[in-house]
Amino acid sequence: MRLLARNGTLLDTTTMEMVGERSVVIEDDRIVDVIDGDGGSAGRNIDADVTIDASGRYLLPGFIDAHVHHVIPTMNFARLQRMTDTELVLAMAKLAEATVSRGFTSVRDAAGAVGELVNAIERGLCPGPRITRAGRALSQTGGHGDLRPSNEVPIPSCGCQIDTNNLGHVTDGADACRKAARYELRDGSDFIKIMASGGVASPTDPFDSVQFTAEEIRAITTETDHRHTYTTAHAYLPDAIGHAIENGVRCIEHGNGVDQAVAERMAELGVIMVPTLVTYKAMQDEGAKFGMPTVNLDKNRGVFEMGQASIEIAKRAGVELGFGTDLLGEVQPWQNQEFAIRADLEPAADVLRSLYVTNAKLCRAEGLAGVLKPGAYADLLVSDVNPLERLSALAHPDAHIATIVHRGVVVRDLG
Repeated sequence: MRLLARNGTLLDTTTMEMVGERSVVIEDDRIVDVIDGDGGSAGRNIDADVTIDASGRYLLPGFIDAHVHHVIPTMNFARLQRMTDTELVLAMAKLAEATVSRGFTSVRDAAGAVGELVNAIERGLCPGPRITRAGRALSQTGGHGDLRPSNEVPIPSCGCQIDTNNLGHVTDGADACRKAARYELRDGSDFIKIMASGGVASPTDPFDSVQFTAEEIRAITTETDHRHTYTTAHAYLPDAIGHAIENGVRCIEHGNGVDQAVAERMAELGVIMVPTLVTYKAMQDEGAKFGMPTVNLDKNRGVFEMGQASIEIAKRAGVELGFGTDLLGEVQPWQNQEFAIRADLEPAADVLRSLYVTNAKLCRAEGLAGVLKPGAYADLLVSDVNPLERLSALAHPDAHIATIVHRGVVVRDLG
């Protein structure tokens, strides 16, 4: 099928400039041509099965979110533990479909058993974004990914024992870490995620804890190096971030408490940081309503403000930033609010570079996602907003995104 989006002003994400008029020609799941127009003539003589008039509007690549979780469809963690496999799969599919409806046509799933969801989307069994996945994250006992009740009696086992849940593997010792990493890479994970510090949404680990030993982290990063991919780490404070990057981690998720010295070291090593500011605001405002435990709400206090400060620290040091959201369950509709939050902290062009350039790199989709050029994915948005001038308006997709094209098909058209 051939689709033509005619006469729009196009965001060139290589220069972060608006160019136009342009018409984008799509065949099946690829862009095959971008035509320079003159006086509204672009694409006029092209036959197409579907034509979208983008005159007076802006053509943008589909958004990319570098930190999502499909396996956490509710903030009520007790309810999540009781979900049947069928309930969980249906909830995951619903989240995936809604993600595309907000303009996010590509995402990086940063922890969870989503292989079957990926397969279902690719086979056309349910709608959803293109997913680059970490698979199950790796956590130490008592770490951010250890979801077992604190009073659970341990079963005697050898040191290489791995305890697995939908979110991750609980693994201790270099040999077990190596085995878990190899398992996930064998199972199709595109990169590996480790829990290198405490967190907000976990039950037993202190927020300021440093997790895994240097030997354990090195065992994991050696495996991703050998697979020509990378390890990313959930980490907040300087000790945990520094520990991770000095042992081969090449991306930091969150990084809310980074300090100047560690940020400068990140820049020196070429480590990317993916801020996820909206999730802390959403948990703060909505968590109690949706059943988030009090212990987690208490851990969340001040983390949003800490994250806002981290943007300036990281940018001053020269750290490359991605764009993520990390929203859980019922607050995933807040996804586009990250635009408004980041717009208050950075120039629009820098945020768009994080969204389209750095995120494409993290998704290992450079030249495919985040660009409108021949050979790229057929993921395109038509907006009435120039994001270089009004980035925060993208926080309201129903008002400002008229058309969403995903995989060469119009999935939403508001006219």
